[in-house]
Amino acid sequence: MKNEQQAALTGYQKFVIFILAITQFTVILDFMVMSPLGDMLMKSLSLKPSAFGVAVSAYAFSAGVSGLLTAGFADRFDRKKLFLFFYCGFIIGTICCGLAHSYPALVAARVVTGLFGGVIGSVSMAIITDLFALQQRGRVMGFIQMGFGASQILGVPIGLYLANKWGWESPFWMVAALGLFITLLIITKLKPVTQHLTIQKHESALKHLWETVIKKNYRVGYTATALLSIGGFMMMPFGSAFAINNLGLTKEQLPMLFMVSGLSSLVFMPLIGKLSDRIDKFKIFAVACVWMMITCVFYTHLSVTPLWFVMIYNVCMMIGIMSRMIPSSALVSAIPDMADRGAFMSVNASMQQIAGGIAAAIVTQPTKGAPLQHYHIIGYLVTFITMISIILMWRVNNLAKKRMQDKQAGVVPEGHVIHEGI
Repeated sequence: MKNEQQAALTGYQKFVIFILAITQFTVILDFMVMSPLGDMLMKSLSLKPSAFGVAVSAYAFSAGVSGLLTAGFADRFDRKKLFLFFYCGFIIGTICCGLAHSYPALVAARVVTGLFGGVIGSVSMAIITDLFALQQRGRVMGFIQMGFGASQILGVPIGLYLANKWGWESPFWMVAALGLFITLLIITKLKPVTQHLTIQKHESALKHLWETVIKKNYRVGYTATALLSIGGFMMMPFGSAFAINNLGLTKEQLPMLFMVSGLSSLVFMPLIGKLSDRIDKFKIFAVACVWMMITCVFYTHLSVTPLWFVMIYNVCMMIGIMSRMIPSSALVSAIPDMADRGAFMSVNASMQQIAGGIAAAIVTQPTKGAPLQHYHIIGYLVTFITMISIILMWRVNNLAKKRMQDKQAGVVPEGHVIHEGI
């Protein structure tokens, strides 16, 4: 373990964390806002839950396909340029969502947004892995994941307010406007990230993708991430519809619910990040998984419930869900060699998005305004999947420790460089 001075963050590293966090804020908000808009969209466009699930899954599946298509090329370019290209495409897709006035147009816009937005997270992770040592990544992921909480505190309530006043399209315009400002910061302030280009092999993009996919250690990381995503995203798409139709909350109470749970994320995520750099990351992950399993099963069985009680439950679930993601993301980032990081993170993000898309196809609703059915089944599925993910993350933890031991012993894998920070 490095001492505090060695692991201290530089001024530029702090800026990188800020730019990646605020970018993540817009991408997460674009995805997250679909959940609180769910009840409004289903009623205004006369959609069944299955149709709304398609709109949610359209983003996830297109993002998954995009991740696979991009993986072979992800290590061929300056990561800043790749980051900028996909973020601009994401903004265009978000604008298309704001222009959509029918269900087919909305689904098409979500596909475009997913094709670009789904890759941004993987490029961000590659940048983090290139610029930050493993001993720093818990803190870094803690701050990056604050984008999730900030989207709930600021983005979702503001988006709901705009949607209630000017229509469900307005939150997408808000995201697009903020994205344009962030694009200027990326262009002017973010330095090129090109160290990986010095160790690239001269092979085709398809071969690079294939070699990245077939590596046994990498596949462990892909599978662990996919299962974590299923567990994390299964409950999210229909969260607002469940709160309104099953728990008895009103549309006016939803912003407060999201704001409270988001505020808890802002408070706890940096603390969990720092803790995961000081304590064994896998232990934190395992405890968080057990906590999440208990809260999810109880929550999915609730009926009409007072707002204050729903808030407490949401905070408890949020702590469990996000406390898994920080240490697990840090551990998975230690698996790939520098020459494969872009490809690995793209395939990893692809598996994550596809898994999240599959999770959105279970819930049904007999009639408009009726309680959702089968939501409690998701609680059991999340528990089962989470138990498997604990086993897989234990393997990832062992791989990460072996990488650190090899580096300390001076054993450098092929395609690796000794001065990079894992």
